[in-house]
Amino acid sequence: MIRLLTKWFLAALAVMLAAYLVPGISVTSFTVALFVAVLMGIVNITLKPLILLLTLPLTILTLGLFAFVVNAFFFWLLARFVEGFAVDGFVAALLGSLIVSVVTHVGSRIISGNK
Repeated sequence: MIRLLTKWFLAALAVMLAAYLVPGISVTSFTVALFVAVLMGIVNITLKPLILLLTLPLTILTLGLFAFVVNAFFFWLLARFVEGFAVDGFVAALLGSLIVSVVTHVGSRIISGNK
């Protein structure tokens, strides 16, 4: 349970970091970032595998790079549903999703103790 809460907190910090580093992303409060982190987790568990399966030919054709577009789309889509979280354009969504993905991946590896 502690690991789950730590990963949730880490994902919220990653959203805040993306908002700090990327000019087109804004988050009004840490509470909003926590809510975005929860919704990101739900989307990544439910919708993302389905969309990646449906776009598998395009993903294979682009040697996996289309998966970044799918990540950016979901990042942008969350901004449309969460008040206090805004993403202006595709480039901001792409950079923000990359930052969140890298920070959460590295943080999860550190938390779980894997190298």
